[in-house]
Amino acid sequence: MSNGLLVFIEHKGGVANRSSIEAIAAAQALGSQLQQSVSAVVLGADVAGLAQEIAAYDVAKVICATNPKLADYTPDAYADGMQQIVKQVDPSFVFLTHTYQVRDFAPKLAARFGKSLISDCIRAKADGGKIGFTRRIFLGKLDADIVSDGEAPVFATFQTGAYRPDQAAKGGSAQVENVAVEIGDVRMKPEPPFQQAKQAVDLTKAEVIVAVGRGIKSKDNLALAEKLAEVLGGDLAASRPICDAEWLPIDRQIGSSGQTVAPKLYIGLGISGAIQHLVGMKNSGTIVAINKDPEAPIFDIADFGIAGDLFEAVPVLTEEIKKIKGI
Repeated sequence: MSNGLLVFIEHKGGVANRSSIEAIAAAQALGSQLQQSVSAVVLGADVAGLAQEIAAYDVAKVICATNPKLADYTPDAYADGMQQIVKQVDPSFVFLTHTYQVRDFAPKLAARFGKSLISDCIRAKADGGKIGFTRRIFLGKLDADIVSDGEAPVFATFQTGAYRPDQAAKGGSAQVENVAVEIGDVRMKPEPPFQQAKQAVDLTKAEVIVAVGRGIKSKDNLALAEKLAEVLGGDLAASRPICDAEWLPIDRQIGSSGQTVAPKLYIGLGISGAIQHLVGMKNSGTIVAINKDPEAPIFDIADFGIAGDLFEAVPVLTEEIKKIKGI
């Protein structure tokens, strides 16, 4: 008899990344439908503090799997560690984040159990006794429903932003189980993480994003968006054409070839809403669009829209927000 759902908690230096909390939300949502419990696993050399933090969520238990070889990520060590935990817990499902790290070791892990990896999912649900997973394909133009064979364990990764961290329910009484795992030969020696830019921005952590598109017209006009982002306490982002023109660095790009985000508030200025951009931000909490074209696709997903000139609307919006905040 398999035992519920197991969530892998990805972290950096003992700090869980946002998408790991989203994976907990995904597991809790399916677990409530199946009436199965959710457990979490943290791998590392010294991650007791992180395990206690995860125990604050509504999970049955948190497994703290330790070994000196897990101090730095390697696919060999993580696959070995996770294999032992999955065998021990015997879960129905193993949920992971769809990150570069997980994409590196999860296929190896699933293969050790003779299973496929259902990757980059945006939701999972139980329907008539079957478990279905939904993936976006063709750059988000279509949704594909994948039905699992149901044979445990089922391995699935979830797209960043598919669920929100605030959807992960907290409980506060989870048991932390310390397990010393055995790790075989590690064939790789980790090097310092690659940094594309000295001031790289992680937009996935932003709660407010102001994004600009072609409608901003020139680099000089970015100051309008910067002022709006500043009064909102948010980050400035862009669609691909802006970054291609080098008006903003590539780490500010949102979309299928950039970052996938899900802030509480997303304001799009002069962004028409090409599908490649929408797949990167459509899971935002509240979407506000300002575009002079009333037929722009972004209005189809916007919660609030202004069909007008952004050069007239943005300064007024900025000043009104200043008044509200007493700036």
